[in-house]
Amino acid sequence: MRELLVLGGGYGGLRVIQRLLASKDLKDVRITVVEREAYHSLKTEFYALAAGTVADKHLRVSFPEDVRLEMKYETVSKINLEDKTVEVASGETLRYDDLVIGLGCEDKYHGVPGADQYTLSIQSMRRARKTNQVIQAIRNNGTVAIVGGGLSGVEVASELRESRPDLNVKLFDRGETILSMFPAKLYNYVTEWLRENEVEIINKANITKVEENILYNHDEAVQTDAIIWTAGIQANKVVRELDVPKDNQGRVKVTHHHHIPEYKNVFVVGDCARLDQAPSAQLAEAQGEQIAMLLQKSWNNEEWPEKLPRIKLKGVLGSLGKKHGFGLMGEKPLTGRVPRVLKSGVLWMYKYHSGS
Repeated sequence: MRELLVLGGGYGGLRVIQRLLASKDLKDVRITVVEREAYHSLKTEFYALAAGTVADKHLRVSFPEDVRLEMKYETVSKINLEDKTVEVASGETLRYDDLVIGLGCEDKYHGVPGADQYTLSIQSMRRARKTNQVIQAIRNNGTVAIVGGGLSGVEVASELRESRPDLNVKLFDRGETILSMFPAKLYNYVTEWLRENEVEIINKANITKVEENILYNHDEAVQTDAIIWTAGIQANKVVRELDVPKDNQGRVKVTHHHHIPEYKNVFVVGDCARLDQAPSAQLAEAQGEQIAMLLQKSWNNEEWPEKLPRIKLKGVLGSLGKKHGFGLMGEKPLTGRVPRVLKSGVLWMYKYHSGS
């Protein structure tokens, strides 16, 4: 019996097990998934959970039920590549023949003193839920600061405006414009929408320190009732501790077959892997598809293809509340209601048909 261990039930890990379990030829293999939560979470929507416009029950997807699959609701504490073992917080040691690492990411604080202690997060279901509890307890006309003007920061800001129109929302970004990775048509549209909806944008920000309810921008104190951090991510701590080549975000440098160079049986998927494209749910799912195929070939004693097809992403969609949005489909910018409707449709399809 061959043992496959999948660490993390996120977009990449879930897609691996879905594709493997869909194969009727999968025999003499036992799949064990280690995941802290008893469900797969729709992480791309955590901004709405944090803002309070959606309940967490709507962001859960059940894991497959199959006699070949065992779920362990645990937290991974250490990966031992040489011994082919994984340690979990309860003290149990799990052995594997093949390993898929998909433990996701954590906030990166860039060495800003106090940021890890005094800011809120949307990087996990639990932390997004806590962020919502803090937001809903803020007095009328209170102030919320959001650090980071990328996709997550913009979506949190716009959703907060819908959830709590009484709040003063301040969006701090170190660039000259928010959404600097997008074409000018998109970031100009989003900037105008935010300003029309009274979200204050502070560009060229430099957050030097954070204290309880105080954000220091260029060493100038800004009083707040809550601070939400969306200013960068890094790989999970367990992955950052691996003694393998990584980038400055702690992501593992993998081969074009998605495995660690010296360990052909250890694959890395999603936010833990250093790839040419920026991390996204789409990318993790596409990786998962290819990893499942490679595993099956290995188990059937078949040669791997010399090269895998380049992963082509369909685009990026962002929301501005429940009625407006923006996106990039190929090289075509989209603004207004259409990208928001598209995003809702993609979410619905994923939630109810992702296993097909």
